[in-house]
Amino acid sequence: MKKRKILLLEPNYRNKYPPMGLMKLAMYHRIKGDDVVFYKGDFSKFVLDEVANDAIAKLMEIDQSFDWKKIKLDIRDFIKCGKIIPDSAFDQASQRPLVLTWLNHFRKFYRAGSYYKKPRWDRVCVTTLFTFYWDITIETIEFAKKICKDRSQVLVGGILASVVPDKVEAATGIKPHIGAIHAKKLLDDKPIGKPIDELPLDYSILEEIDYHYPATDAYYAYATRGCVRNCAFCAVPKIEPGGLQYYPIRLKLEATSQWFGEQKHLLLMDNNVFASLRFGEIIDEIRDSGFEKGATFVPPNQLDIAVRQLRASWNDRAYIRMAVRLLNAFVEKLDGDRYDRCYGLLLNHGLLHDYTATKENIFSVYDVIKEEYEKARFKKPVVRFIDFNQGMDARLATPENMAKLATVAIRPLRIAFDSWALRKGYVQAIYLAKEHNITQMSNYLLYNFHDEPIDLYRRLLINVDLCDELDVDVYSFPMKFHPIMDEKWFSNRDYIGKNWTRKAIRTIQAVLNSTHGKIGKGRTFFFKAFGRTEDEFNELIRMPEAFIIKRWDAELGGLTAKWRKAYSALSKDDLAFVDGIVDTNLFNPEAWQGRSAAVCKALDFYMIGRGDIPHVKDDIKARHIQQFEKSCPPEISPELKKLLRECHQKYANKGR
Repeated sequence: MKKRKILLLEPNYRNKYPPMGLMKLAMYHRIKGDDVVFYKGDFSKFVLDEVANDAIAKLMEIDQSFDWKKIKLDIRDFIKCGKIIPDSAFDQASQRPLVLTWLNHFRKFYRAGSYYKKPRWDRVCVTTLFTFYWDITIETIEFAKKICKDRSQVLVGGILASVVPDKVEAATGIKPHIGAIHAKKLLDDKPIGKPIDELPLDYSILEEIDYHYPATDAYYAYATRGCVRNCAFCAVPKIEPGGLQYYPIRLKLEATSQWFGEQKHLLLMDNNVFASLRFGEIIDEIRDSGFEKGATFVPPNQLDIAVRQLRASWNDRAYIRMAVRLLNAFVEKLDGDRYDRCYGLLLNHGLLHDYTATKENIFSVYDVIKEEYEKARFKKPVVRFIDFNQGMDARLATPENMAKLATVAIRPLRIAFDSWALRKGYVQAIYLAKEHNITQMSNYLLYNFHDEPIDLYRRLLINVDLCDELDVDVYSFPMKFHPIMDEKWFSNRDYIGKNWTRKAIRTIQAVLNSTHGKIGKGRTFFFKAFGRTEDEFNELIRMPEAFIIKRWDAELGGLTAKWRKAYSALSKDDLAFVDGIVDTNLFNPEAWQGRSAAVCKALDFYMIGRGDIPHVKDDIKARHIQQFEKSCPPEISPELKKLLRECHQKYANKGR
């Protein structure tokens, strides 16, 4: 039976984690014996590579005396723009009989869009992520429709597809799959032995693409699906309906290790694992899988894994790329005669580039250098961690489940702090974590929902104070609420909550841009970034953006004081007008043309760009920073004092 050609596509957005759904579909289709390709990137480049590969196959057919793969990049450039560099290897090769004729054929084929006229893919599967990636996601689905032989074989799933399936179908004509794939087959395929959602992930597909996911070298899994909550801001009940379900993970981790090598960390995507009645079993599985507290990890020999997979013919496309990458990285670390000898091996065997490499030549070079490679590779034990990435429910934290959690190498412990109303349960969870020697923590702080800006300030302050008072590390990640199922807002990021303004949102983002989206320890930094008092924070919300970004330069240069003076001089009516303009964060002098001199003076400060603010000498800044530090509140907030006192009365020495 002829192998089906299966293409897995991820839209070319930037994302942190690999597409677990596509990794399961890759495993499903390989089990069925299909030829599977994964792609994430520029689709025009994908098509160009496909046509270039077709051209190389044809040239090898008409003239086997030349290695056409060596000049693949030149062939690709010619197909795209007709370029031939005089006296180059490509120029000489093109003079061979029929070569230029065929090259021009493929150039016309590419330029005429003929690739789309003769679709070659039997099935195309598209994953989706957040709804604000709407445009690029729809473009990807439309591309899939153009290159698939049968439109009914275009499958779309993932978060966006599950949250707004009707919108996807209206825009593309493709009815998407909602939620996880619990079936044992797709469409009219014959079923396999277990549900697709329970298959091990095919990690090999991540080697097929140039994109590097920031979160790598980890097992990815779910120990539970669903959630017992039904929060108004959350899409989990729609994506993972049916309550909380348990999924054993140990066998999946063992299968991943056997197929793709042991991974360093464990990343679990559970939405509310504290709520599981089998929480104890889950933690036992994690601990027994090599993630006990203090666990270490010795990286496996990745080149051995690549060669083993090539011998088994498991995703040659991926493992040829991987082997070539590892071999070249190894050689680059050598020097002298060792470098010359090993570089010569790669050069003579066509292993400097993946497009010239063959399995046989990889095997030949591997047999020569494998002992040297094993001696040189990194083999020192490194610390490994387990991360429940979606966060834990503070309301469900108890001394018992925190004690259980402390038996595994959790870092960080992520706890949601979605509203000021949850502060009591949140502080208790942090307190219990510290009681059980869990000191590396982070949390998600939802804002722009039903909260007010000052609520975010108070939650951030509690975290900064907790770091000092309990001697823990708590990193805060403010996350802007986005109504992903709302008709008006699901496809963009423009939503502003009823208690927020565009300027308030922009102020928070301006501060977070300088911290890469997180707020950690450091009271002085926090007080300068967000204000020493609630009044200072409220002033920051109104401050010109350039004055926020270049805080010390604007302040020490006198600009901030001038802005304050102009703002405070406004009459009641003028203040209402200026605030209305500031709230929109749109500053066009025509909008206040003809208004009072006081209005114009105040709003003119918002026209100052960061490049217009003179730089103040660093030594002057240093002196003022020292003065500022002395003016910061020396004690934690009264609210946190009260909450910690309650924790101590309730839990002191009971959770140890």
